[in-house]
Amino acid sequence: MIFRQLFDSTSCTYTYILASRTGGEALIIDPVLEKTDHYLRVISELDLKLVKAIDTHVHADHITGLGALRDHTHCVTVMGKQSSVDIVSMRVDEGDTVDIENISLQVLYTPGHTDDSYCFKLDDRIFTGDTLLIRGTGRTDFQHGNAHAQYNSIFGKLLTLPDDMLVYPGHDYKGDTVSTIAEERAFNPRLQVTSADHYADIMENLNLPNPKLMDVAVPANQKIGLRQDEAALKDSTVDARTATQLLDDTSVVFIDLREESERQTNGIIPGAMHVPYPTLTDAISTGGSLNILATRMETRLLLFCAYGERSALALQDMQEAGFQNVIHMAGGMGDWVEHSGTVGRVT
Repeated sequence: MIFRQLFDSTSCTYTYILASRTGGEALIIDPVLEKTDHYLRVISELDLKLVKAIDTHVHADHITGLGALRDHTHCVTVMGKQSSVDIVSMRVDEGDTVDIENISLQVLYTPGHTDDSYCFKLDDRIFTGDTLLIRGTGRTDFQHGNAHAQYNSIFGKLLTLPDDMLVYPGHDYKGDTVSTIAEERAFNPRLQVTSADHYADIMENLNLPNPKLMDVAVPANQKIGLRQDEAALKDSTVDARTATQLLDDTSVVFIDLREESERQTNGIIPGAMHVPYPTLTDAISTGGSLNILATRMETRLLLFCAYGERSALALQDMQEAGFQNVIHMAGGMGDWVEHSGTVGRVT
């Protein structure tokens, strides 16, 4: 496995790049906006294709690089379902997985630092964001933080993991890079408590100043949705209400860009053709499934995903490749359900 731990000295943030092989798919966890060019250089040098970018929660101490990386690479942005971000490509919850080629991250919902805090686990290591730090824990005094919830997340989930599980945090302020579950259980001073109330009493009396960038970072990180060129997409975008009226139009083929796990969890639009977004390049190439469909002059392709971000990116790619009879559904399945569009189950 290719694994890189990168550091932003201004915010003391750790960012992680993972891939299974040179030349393969990669994901990145907790990128910092100002480091975008550095990440892109590392990814290029390692001959990787960035396909997913994850934030463990809405950050208060730096502006996320998710939007910039998406704009540069058309990667899928991923955050938890509780996050107050306007648009991300994919939202995950407890028990889900985030998958790329030969790598699968298990999703753990670990509220407490914020109400949208998540950890992401591989077989031998866990990326804990700001939930569990090396010899510390994330503060709980803003963004709907809750010390009792954090106690439950740490003691009820993280500390039940194997002792030798490697702990890779979202920040470190002392120069430490990695720990283990056993080390943190034994030596983390905030975990030497007798109860949730004891832990909450410690956390509620830290009296820390707010992060310097909090008033800038939080609003910026809540608005990272795709900045679409309205002029270019105006005539190629339909809302969900209009899309429901096209379901019985035999000249329109609905194209579902979501992953199979999303379809299983949230249902499908009956009759839609499944073309997962990561396979789009092959699908629109000569001989690809969408290329063949698009050559039928009477056929229009209607692209949709979970929230509209992947379908807008796919629309841009297809327009640049010369496809004309293509539209995308703004708001994705979320808006489709809201406007009472028919939803089926995967069989």
